[in-house]
Amino acid sequence: MSDADIPDLVLVSGPEQLLAQRAVDGVVATLRAHDADVDVVRLPAADYEPGALGVHASPSLFGGWTAIVVEDFDEADDALVEDAHALALGPPEGVTLVVRHKSGNRGKRVLDVLRKRGRVISAAALKSDRDKVAFVQQEFREAGRKIEEPAATALVQAIGRDVAELASSCAQLIRDTAGTVRAADVETYYGDKVETTGFKVADAALRGDTPEALRLLRHALAGGLDPVPIVAVLGMQLRQVGKVASAGRVSAASLARDLGMAPWQVDQARKAAQGWDGVRLGRAIQAIAAADVEVKGGLRAGTAVARDPEYAVERAVLAVCRQRNG
Repeated sequence: MSDADIPDLVLVSGPEQLLAQRAVDGVVATLRAHDADVDVVRLPAADYEPGALGVHASPSLFGGWTAIVVEDFDEADDALVEDAHALALGPPEGVTLVVRHKSGNRGKRVLDVLRKRGRVISAAALKSDRDKVAFVQQEFREAGRKIEEPAATALVQAIGRDVAELASSCAQLIRDTAGTVRAADVETYYGDKVETTGFKVADAALRGDTPEALRLLRHALAGGLDPVPIVAVLGMQLRQVGKVASAGRVSAASLARDLGMAPWQVDQARKAAQGWDGVRLGRAIQAIAAADVEVKGGLRAGTAVARDPEYAVERAVLAVCRQRNG
């Protein structure tokens, strides 16, 4: 690899910490393949001292490559912005400047130079379930493995929002299983996770299976599960049913695109919608909204709500079951 193939300017843009760290690690690995003794300097924006960038970018008496990683540039003070701008306009030979920027316009003129002259790597937030399912599938593809979409979905439901934990769970499944990973494999490893339990309770409630919904709920609460995520999942499932039921017989792929859902979620919501009508669905959503206030200890109509979260979520589950069964 020649010096011409080595990036001298890199912008890692986005708030997803795992993706941002992987991007930085990838750049450093590329540099180490070129120069095993590359010097990696990390400069957090919060601790920056004026002139530090220029000092670290100065040629070393011993030669060799230097990678300067500026962390949290979106929090940079004026001194760091000025120094980074000067360095980005004319990076010395043998220096790679890597800037991590989560969001916003702080240091915009530096970002403009990096985007125009350097390499940009996205670390965009994985917000939706669809994004996280795609992330799981990509983790398996990069490992030369396959995971069925329902299994990827079950894993996302089990792990929740933490992308780093999601990546770790993918690594465990890749390491501990063989062949294509299926939903049963995910259930074996992560069946007791909070979000998985919440979805099971919601599924039972939406199909009107009162004994099963209460059994799952009481087992979860006895195991220390917080009622808040259960209520959140119930609300999400009911809203999805309402959106899908009111959309008519459009193809799952087209409807998923319009509603920001995955095709399997559309199919699941259509199945759950059987046996519901608009009036009873509205009442169920109102019951969940009231429970959401109670489990969070908030206010309703200006009056404090007594906080008995476990009773509130059980009452909400019963209300959903009753509406489903007419």
